[in-house]
Amino acid sequence: MKTKQKQEDTNILGLPVKEAEVIAAELNILLSNFQVYYQNLRGIHWNIRGKRFFDLHVKFEELYNDAQLKIDMVAERVLTLGFTPLHTFEDYIANNRLEVGKNISKDTEAVHLIMASLADLLKIERVILGETEKISDEGTNSMMSDFIKEQEKTMWMMKAWSEEEI
Repeated sequence: MKTKQKQEDTNILGLPVKEAEVIAAELNILLSNFQVYYQNLRGIHWNIRGKRFFDLHVKFEELYNDAQLKIDMVAERVLTLGFTPLHTFEDYIANNRLEVGKNISKDTEAVHLIMASLADLLKIERVILGETEKISDEGTNSMMSDFIKEQEKTMWMMKAWSEEEI
């Protein structure tokens, strides 16, 4: 009887359902914020002007392509945990914690928006990392670790570009 009860309390991955639901909710917050980040990147990619246009236009495209891949990975992880990923703009805006960039065409303003967005994404990812460690959710944990490592490097590069002290 104990074994049957235990199976009912875990999902197909063997993770506790209640805790996995909390992680899925946090992943949906991350998903929403990545969608806003992605759209910010598209906007600055389209609207960037000035002498650094060619370099930044390409870099912003690289970043939004990467964000698009991460969006898919996060949504698929929510599904893997047994829950439904958010998928409406209404949900994304309701869960957004990032600054929304509008009509940004200046290089330094665009880079600062990216750095601020990455800093906010890192905060969300670290919360998820802490929750996944508690239940040994290595799949989500590994994904968050990879995201954090990549985004920290991007932050360093953006700071170096901006000639700001780290």
